[in-house]
Amino acid sequence: MLITHDTQCALDVLVDLLNTAPEAAEQEGLPDLAALRDFVIRHEISEVGTLTTADLEAVRLVRTQFRAVFLADSTPEAAELVNTLVAKAGSTPRLTNHDGHDWHMHFFAPCAALADHLAVEAGMALAFIVVAGERERLRHCEAPDCARVFVDLSRNRSRRYCDSRTCGNRMHVAAYRARQRTAAESPDALATALRG
Repeated sequence: MLITHDTQCALDVLVDLLNTAPEAAEQEGLPDLAALRDFVIRHEISEVGTLTTADLEAVRLVRTQFRAVFLADSTPEAAELVNTLVAKAGSTPRLTNHDGHDWHMHFFAPCAALADHLAVEAGMALAFIVVAGERERLRHCEAPDCARVFVDLSRNRSRRYCDSRTCGNRMHVAAYRARQRTAAESPDALATALRG
């Protein structure tokens, strides 16, 4: 699947935003304005003015609405949710080349509130995924104790965990230990495990 650098960046911001939610992080990842400012700086989100508590609440609301896109049961449902987010925020496509970046598209209006900025940029990135027929790439971590999300951009759509170093390794170790326990409990299982 071919996606542009801008789309990849918007998807990265969206995934990080979604994974700040209490249900994904086990605590609020955006507890205050300082955390929101850090989020903006970490992702180099441009054209952001002074942030207020209203911005914090609006970003949390948009985060919840985007989570619904990942939870959608069908492509039409996901498309409707994305359309609603983008329409509410208002899209103003324009070319820009700021902060040392070459020409690229911004879809949010100049001086847009942060929540609108995120809604439009991430909404357009998700729209490109839906249009490409790749909605199944919007995934939840398969680790049973993890509620994080990710976008599977692997060539063969085989990614199963939010992070292979944490959840992936943990699940592989658990599966290995379960096989070892089964093998120790049954001589026939041991022979099967050794053959497999």
